[in-house]
This record gives sequence, structure tokens and C-alpha cells, in this order.
Amino acid sequence: MAKINPHINFNGNAEEAFTFYKSVFGGEFGKIIRFKEIASEEFPVPENEADKLMHIALHFGQNILMANDVPEFMGRVNENENRSKIYITAESKEEAFHIFNGLSEGANVEMPLTENPGGSYFAMFRDKYGIEWMVSFEAN
Repeated sequence: MAKINPHINFNGNAEEAFTFYKSVFGGEFGKIIRFKEIASEEFPVPENEADKLMHIALHFGQNILMANDVPEFMGRVNENENRSKIYITAESKEEAFHIFNGLSEGANVEMPLTENPGGSYFAMFRDKYGIEWMVSFEAN
């Protein structure tokens, strides 16, 4: 079965966001590449962009969440646009609450994690970095 690994664009705060995400999900960072590492005569990188992330990946469980900073010369990411949401299916009610409570810190919560008919749980929110998340748990 194919795996889906979300990739997110940030306006210079990818490293901060991913440090936060690691505090919620755990896991380890894969290779981190900064723009200064790929700079060349053909691809000059302004000094103010040099330490921004060209690539970061957080590996946790069977998942990989990836991102980069968008250099200013490419324009800004509209953090209030309707991006695709990242959907997380938790393995337990406790895990769902752990993920929701962690990621929703400073978030705009559209729907808090609450029990629905049949014992399922669902939440939807935009985190403090503008990323949209959905968290669910389905009781057996």
C-alpha cells in the first residue's frame, strides 16, 4: 500500500514549527538541509535566506511529515488560505487527546475533540502556524 507523507510550506518558521510538532508526536528528524547548503553560482541564496530550511522531515511511527521554508524571492505562503488539512487517525482515545491538546496549543479550534454518536471522537483546527489539522479516533 502506498504511504501518504504530507509536505508543508512555511514563511521562515519551519524549524520552529517542527520543533513544536516533535514535542507532540515524538520521533526523530531526518536530514535537515538549509538553503546555504545548496547555494551555488547557478542558485545564489541571499544572506537573509541562508539559514532557512530547504528540507526538514520528522519521522514518527510509520509517518513522515515534511516541510520547507519558501524563500522570499518566491513569494509568501498565505497562512490564512484554505490549505489541505492533515488528517490524523489516533489508535486510542488517550492518543487522540494527547495529539489534540498538543497541536491545538495557541490554535484556532473550529471543532474541539468531542465524543460523537457511536463512541468516535473528532476535532478540527488551525494550529498556531496556520496549518489545518483533523484528529479522529474511532472506537471498535
